[in-house]
Amino acid sequence: ELMKNGILANQNQNIDYDTATILAGELGFTVQREEKEVLRQAQDEEEKDKALTEALSKIKNSTPRPPVVVVMGHVDHGKTKLLDAIRSANVIDTEAGGITQHIGAYQTVWNDPKTKEARALTFIDTPGHEAFTVMRSRGAKIADIAIMVVAADDSVKPQTEEVIKIIQAAKLPFIVAINKIDKEGADPTRVRADLAQRGIQSDEWGGTVPMVEISAKQNLNIDKLLDVLLLVADMNVEKIQADANMPAVGTIIESHVDKGMGPVATVLVQAGTLKQNDPLVVNNEIYGKVRAMKDYLGRSLEKALPSTPVQIIGFKVAPEVGDILDVSRAGGAEKIDVRQKKGLQTGAEKQTIVVREEGATDAETKHTLNLLIKADVLGSLEAIIGSMEKLKHEEVGVKIVGKGLGNITEDDVNKVEAGQAIVVGFNVSATPIAEQLMQEKNIVFKRYDIIYDLINWVKEDLEKLLAVEKITTEIGRIKVLAIFRTDKNAITVGGRVEEGKVFPNTLARVKRGGLIIGTGKITQCQVGQAVMKEVVQGTECGLRFEGKAKIEVDDVLEIYKEESKSRKLILNN
Repeated sequence: ELMKNGILANQNQNIDYDTATILAGELGFTVQREEKEVLRQAQDEEEKDKALTEALSKIKNSTPRPPVVVVMGHVDHGKTKLLDAIRSANVIDTEAGGITQHIGAYQTVWNDPKTKEARALTFIDTPGHEAFTVMRSRGAKIADIAIMVVAADDSVKPQTEEVIKIIQAAKLPFIVAINKIDKEGADPTRVRADLAQRGIQSDEWGGTVPMVEISAKQNLNIDKLLDVLLLVADMNVEKIQADANMPAVGTIIESHVDKGMGPVATVLVQAGTLKQNDPLVVNNEIYGKVRAMKDYLGRSLEKALPSTPVQIIGFKVAPEVGDILDVSRAGGAEKIDVRQKKGLQTGAEKQTIVVREEGATDAETKHTLNLLIKADVLGSLEAIIGSMEKLKHEEVGVKIVGKGLGNITEDDVNKVEAGQAIVVGFNVSATPIAEQLMQEKNIVFKRYDIIYDLINWVKEDLEKLLAVEKITTEIGRIKVLAIFRTDKNAITVGGRVEEGKVFPNTLARVKRGGLIIGTGKITQCQVGQAVMKEVVQGTECGLRFEGKAKIEVDDVLEIYKEESKSRKLILNN
């Protein structure tokens, strides 16, 4: 079974939970995750925090370093425009339709308004969409100061509230940039009031949070924002320090596999100096050595000082976003088992059942949308999988039959055919052979480069899987007084409307002795010789009933209407 799924493991090797679930299912068993496994992810995050704290505790001779600034805010509130304005050049152009696809970090230089000295600032750009909660919280953990961008014409949104929680949890000093003040409908006072209701009080209103009104598009007050940023950095100078003479310590903030260069990761150096040929020690394992380093402009670097974001070539396997790089542990670190690590990371052979509740059986897991998801970088894949985990519903769900990095391959298509799934590519394409195979096998391939378009498509498809809701409206009740004429599958009766009313083209239940004996349709109503559009309570009338039920005197006809309504997906939190 393992070999069929492309996993060459022997009986002494461990397999992950997702793979075990697939194998057990194919062999007729159900796997239930142990409680400790559920806690594993949280423990991993704790271990990473602990590893970083431990590595930074080795600092002896601290000197000031450039502040690391995280830019956070709701999608479309202008984070990327602000970064572009700060750098005075459109260096990054990775935001499609208002959402940054790849998390990155950039540096700029600004003159201190007091000393007139040129000072470096490092900016981390974290995507604003709700799918990137994990990446945003990681960004907050490695930053010294936050800029929270709020649009003056849109004010506080749900993602803004989420950002407030993340900043407060990380205990970050922060500035509010009230953006888009040039737009019609801009109301900075409303923004201040809305933030005040959430405990964020402007320094102009007697609070502690600096708020700067800007227009990133018009380049308005960007200088004032940077001046305030340096002022906040000076107020927290005792915390913004590092030892540049120790082995490098940093956090992986972006990771992907490049066609030409292989595994590539962006590291924010937080202490020490990273140099050429330094061992890349991640999670106490040697992932390779620094073959080359580049800054955010693609320029080669010989060394990277604290607060420098640097792209590193030399990893044998792509590390995970959030992993800690600690060169000082090289002496006791083990060399990584590249084959085993790649087997764990490729993901195309793995299956994750996202929406199944713990303990649910196949019978309980109703209609599912089966997907194989491939993305270009690990951060995006994590964000997509995290979004799918939120799509929980009693009747429908998402089942991920494969996930991984890179283009869609022939192997992926074969797995999809077996799982009757749809192939989803995020910023990736299919190889020519895979594309041809998908056409031959009529496999649907969806390609996206905006994450919320992908999530919206999944929601719409899940809604199509929901059973149509039938709405029944009770209209009236008739007691049968006489039988006038009986035809094949139809009967004409006389009766009295005892409750409500009756009109043509409605449905009817036939009840005898309180039990339903059949159903049918009322096609015509008459009072005397006149055909009526409606007969009200207390009136005797004649009715044409179409249906197989054999109606008798004293039977009761319950008249009702039934409407079908497509349902919207209301998700469980």
